[in-house]
Amino acid sequence: MKSLPAFLAVVLALFMSTASASAADTPYRHVVLFKFKDGTTPAQVKTVEDAFRGLPGKIDTIVDFEFGTNVSPEGKDGGFTHCFFLTFKDKAGLEVYLPHPAHKEFGATLRPYLDKVLVIDYVAGK
Repeated sequence: MKSLPAFLAVVLALFMSTASASAADTPYRHVVLFKFKDGTTPAQVKTVEDAFRGLPGKIDTIVDFEFGTNVSPEGKDGGFTHCFFLTFKDKAGLEVYLPHPAHKEFGATLRPYLDKVLVIDYVAGK
């Protein structure tokens, strides 16, 4: 677990290097990592996955969505198993998403099974 802060520092440094882009007209990325509580069943995890996958159909400011589970052989995941990657046209799209009732409903579905969450938002750059 001691390596997790170093991991976070590297991830933040990579994403923050793009922060100089103009926020008004640049895509916003929303990266969400989940670590589920011990004892969470595969069926419960699938319920969460399905609920998250349903958000793009309910919140029109999500312009792209993908997710996957950790397959890294490095063992530096800190227990995080799931990554959800959302793209918004701009910051305003993210600002609609965060308080949206569908997002809040998803949070209620997730909460009983969630041990830890890591969220990083960044302005896309090249």
